[in-house]
Amino acid sequence: MDTADWFQTALTYIEVIVLVGYIALIIWAAIKILLENKNPLKTHSYLLLLILVPVIGLLFYMILGQDYRRNKLFSRKKALDEDLIDRYAEEQLEQARSNQLIIDERIKQKSRIINLLISNNRAFLSKNNKIELLINGENKFPKLLEDISKAQHHIHIEYYILDNDVIGRKVVDALCERARNGVEVRFIYDDVGTSHIAREFKQDFDAAGVEYYPFMPVYIPQLSKANFRDHRKIVVIDGIVGYTGGINVADRYINQGTQMYWRDTHLKVTGEAVQSLQITFILNWYFVSNETLPMSDTYFPDLPPFGNQYMQVIASGPDSDWASIMQAFFLAIATAKKSILITSPYFIPNESILTALKTVVMGGVKVELMYPYVSDSTIVQAASMSYMKEILEAGVIIHLYTKGFIHAKTIVVDGILSSIGTANMDYRSFDQNFEVNAMIYDETIANELIEQFETDKKQCVPLQLSRWQQRPIRKRLIESISRLMAPLL
Repeated sequence: MDTADWFQTALTYIEVIVLVGYIALIIWAAIKILLENKNPLKTHSYLLLLILVPVIGLLFYMILGQDYRRNKLFSRKKALDEDLIDRYAEEQLEQARSNQLIIDERIKQKSRIINLLISNNRAFLSKNNKIELLINGENKFPKLLEDISKAQHHIHIEYYILDNDVIGRKVVDALCERARNGVEVRFIYDDVGTSHIAREFKQDFDAAGVEYYPFMPVYIPQLSKANFRDHRKIVVIDGIVGYTGGINVADRYINQGTQMYWRDTHLKVTGEAVQSLQITFILNWYFVSNETLPMSDTYFPDLPPFGNQYMQVIASGPDSDWASIMQAFFLAIATAKKSILITSPYFIPNESILTALKTVVMGGVKVELMYPYVSDSTIVQAASMSYMKEILEAGVIIHLYTKGFIHAKTIVVDGILSSIGTANMDYRSFDQNFEVNAMIYDETIANELIEQFETDKKQCVPLQLSRWQQRPIRKRLIESISRLMAPLL
């Protein structure tokens, strides 16, 4: 056998080995997907990828399809005294069972949601709170920068996006100034959302003594670990003042240096609920730094009276046993008696949420959804639009926001329950990202959100079923194909 024949034979053997190995991997992946007993739609999506998109489909599943909640990659052990937290949760549940936890009769109507979140998320109900609604970054950042400047002991800050721009520079300068004056400053940033923190920011942090860590460092942001991102926006100052909501640290959130107007919602809270935000931050701080922060008075101080607004903080992500935010949304929708107002930049509901929405609206509850006329993601908008026909037919009223991109993530139920946070109405927020939401049981905040919803409606056009049904077949086909990928978006 000459060299050419030998080389050809060897190449043939290699091709056979590679083919057999690939088929074995496909079979392994298919069996693994089936055994995970995911949502059937998600299972179908991954199986379609494996079959219809050779090699790429397998890589996609291996990189993005792992079930980290089931595999317990994100350990909460040693991060906090969990026995203490469990005991406090049991005390609250006992008070709830004996009708001693809530005095206000209207809030008692939502006690099933409150009890669910104490049970599945250790989301303690607190009353000593003063809550302030912040519309857009123009209102958020002046207050945030002022509160940062007043910090005396510590600042804990966690963001999905920190851009190297005007507002990013202001926040970094404010943090460094406090650190140089002896304040403990700890910062967590998501390594995909921030796409690697600016070198100048790192230099400034190092010089000032700011501790900072990326959440799940990546080398290829578009692929590596992209499904499991820290989408939270949290600030805790001295264990007393906290911020959370939809607004990241970037100029577009203050409508500066961008061609598209951004409408978003955030909140500032002073009081007991900040301690729940503190717990959420400390859990992630342990994950990124392996440092345990004590549950001491310095981080959980005794608080004077601030207000009487009820609030729970829900932290959801692959580190928790339950999809707590999704469960809270489902129960809030399913138990609504009069009205539901939803604002979300992305609308890719799972079957539970979709069924709940259609069921309550057909049962007489008025449901309104506000969604961007133009999204920042073509494929996500196409997938979202595929759901519109069936909820329109059920009776949901849909408003398309035309002034710009509405990035707010809010829900108001029956004029008493409000949700403000980082979670979108989609699979990614429910199952894959680390999210945080505030559930607020207060008529004042609910009324403010209702007024803002009515104001935003003036910048909307209605989505009418008759016109929607006249869309070109090509567009409907793109939407339907995108919907097949909905659980993966």
